Amino acid sequence: MAENRSYIQRYAMLFGAYMGIYWIIGAAFFPLGLRNPLFLLLFMILVIAGPFIGYRYVRTYRNVACDGGISFSHAWVFTTLMYVFASLLAAAAHYVYFRFIDQGFIINTYTDMVNEVFSQDAVAVAGMESYREQMETACEQLAALTPIEITMQIFSNNIFWGILLGIPTALCAMKRRKGNAGNIPYPQNGTNS
Repeated sequence: MAENRSYIQRYAMLFGAYMGIYWIIGAAFFPLGLRNPLFLLLFMILVIAGPFIGYRYVRTYRNVACDGGISFSHAWVFTTLMYVFASLLAAAAHYVYFRFIDQGFIINTYTDMVNEVFSQDAVAVAGMESYREQMETACEQLAALTPIEITMQIFSNNIFWGILLGIPTALCAMKRRKGNAGNIPYPQNGTNS
């Protein structure tokens, strides 16, 4: 019996919205974490927990919409779609943040950190000047990006990692449907009926 794939988009959008909201909440802790290590730790915990939440959503989809069974390809497509929808929602929030709220806070904080690290006497060893120049050049290039460019970079990163994370998630979530053998008609008592 073929798998029921009619609900894939509906559930991918629903769980993608949940995942997108989760990512937005997690992303809010990153700029706060640049000033407070506790928030940075919380941000990292939320990032690490994300794939496990994604797996839970795939399992829920498998059990509710697919009658307890799902193939690898079906699970991978669902997971990828879920991450695409989550990335779309998160991209909207990222754009709003970088366009209206950030005003260069993240890049200025990075630049201050680079200057602080390389201004210490212990780091002033021969050969470190080239590293300092590379870091300063990287910060200048990041500062030149527009909010839409930053958003598109984060969006494409989320899509890329979502596709890759979909593989182990689908491998862990795939499961044969119980009772499939009962759906195949077998001849009884040697007759072909």
